[in-house]
Amino acid sequence: MRLVRFHTRKLEPTYGWVYGEKIGLIEGVPYGDYRRLEAEIDIHSVELLPPTQPSKIICVGRNYIEHAKEHGVEVPEVPLLFLKPPSTLIGNGMPIVLPPQSNQVEHEAELAVVIGKRGRWIAPGDAAEYVFGYTVANDVTARDLQRRDGQWTRGKGFDTFCPVGPWIETDLDAFDLLITCRVNQDIRQMASTRDMVFSIPQLIAYASSFMTLEPGDLLLTGTPAGVSPLAAGDVVEVSIEGIGELTNPVVEEAQIA
Repeated sequence: MRLVRFHTRKLEPTYGWVYGEKIGLIEGVPYGDYRRLEAEIDIHSVELLPPTQPSKIICVGRNYIEHAKEHGVEVPEVPLLFLKPPSTLIGNGMPIVLPPQSNQVEHEAELAVVIGKRGRWIAPGDAAEYVFGYTVANDVTARDLQRRDGQWTRGKGFDTFCPVGPWIETDLDAFDLLITCRVNQDIRQMASTRDMVFSIPQLIAYASSFMTLEPGDLLLTGTPAGVSPLAAGDVVEVSIEGIGELTNPVVEEAQIA
């Protein structure tokens, strides 16, 4: 099933499920008991929102060997985790805003895991029970600020720096999926999720060893090599096999009034 969050002029933000080019409303809680209503809403008539409302966004650094190499750093011995604030979230089609504090904002195409139930101290062998589904993410990064600050909160934490969507795919084997990032139709990143250093079960187990995972939380699993700067006027397209494509234009902050 493909799960979306969306709104229209007549509907407040709500959850739905996708069938072809139509959306059906969902009654109940997506991470609990719910009922799917008939798919009657044209998907092109709605604004898609980030498909989940996480309490936290957990991210993984240097989880692809070639990405670590392109920055001249070692692959960590244990997962390198950091957090992005939920205020970074935007949905499909919404603009990535370049902050005036940075001169080097870059894209990072990533597979995101959506947590489906509350858990702590989750064993790797049990991790699949806590996965609700998967979505496409872009861990937008102010690279110059990340390097200057010595820690990553500011460089990763600007508003609009976490595009996610267009939906959650709940029926998917995420072991070997092709991740592609295009900027203005030019391919910048291409790799498979099988190239991850730490697997999704390992990441869930490690994260849950020191923080409680909640339904709807996002776990961004790292980016492949090929990250590159963005400029106003660019269009970033991140696609993941079996899920879909996340598209966002890039604008200067002065263009947002």
